[in-house]
Amino acid sequence: MDRYGNARVLVVAGSDSGGGAGIQADLKTVMALGGYAATAITALTAQNTRGVQGVYTVPPAFIREQMAAVLDDIGADCIKTGMLHDAAVIDAVVAELDARALQVPVVVDPVMVAQSGDRLLAEEAAERLRESLVPRAALLTPNLPEAEALLGRRVAGEAAMVEAAEALRGLGAGAVLLKGGHAAGESVLDVLATADGVERFEHRRLATRSTHGTGCTLASAVAAGLARGQALPEAAARARAYLYEALRTARGLGAGAGPVHHAWPLGPPE
Repeated sequence: MDRYGNARVLVVAGSDSGGGAGIQADLKTVMALGGYAATAITALTAQNTRGVQGVYTVPPAFIREQMAAVLDDIGADCIKTGMLHDAAVIDAVVAELDARALQVPVVVDPVMVAQSGDRLLAEEAAERLRESLVPRAALLTPNLPEAEALLGRRVAGEAAMVEAAEALRGLGAGAVLLKGGHAAGESVLDVLATADGVERFEHRRLATRSTHGTGCTLASAVAAGLARGQALPEAAARARAYLYEALRTARGLGAGAGPVHHAWPLGPPE
């Protein structure tokens, strides 16, 4: 945190016109958890709860310019990355991290596919993500399909999740929070692998279709905790508790996978 007590999070990600994921979810989450969020937008998407209708990319040089503008003035206590749609964008982000944020922890959400199934990362960019950005991550937050894509193999069952989380740490990430929401079952298991070992988080699965942006929300919630100086296990537990309530109190917006209720800590409207 800075000298005024601001937990500053710079989010480098794409915009979601539907407001449920991406930059919009990140801003809401960090604010709800008492932090200050700044942004570098990597892409504009036309999307809603039913899917992605279009993507307008931002030139890599301008992404760097946005990052530099924030880091040279406001600064950051944590950086969170989301949608980085191709290799050139990944290269630009890594270059700016190396130039201006070597000592700032980075939470990498390896966004590859939207909740609707629309691809958000070019297939040829996955290797670049694995080789250049994952090793810069203080925390990597893949879901099961993303973990399978990064490792090139299927991940099924608790033992396989633990092994996959540790294997992803072997790619250079400081820690890995492997999210199990895509697995079947009445409960959801997430696995946190750090240098100190493996910790399991489990909760009852909620019956809801309002699951759009859950990955963005969880990663930004962890980033907000790290920006406040929390230890990673504490930040992860707090983030999961926040997301659970955001899911439980979701308002059922849209005809497809609706957004979670990011503002639940603020209470009901007057």
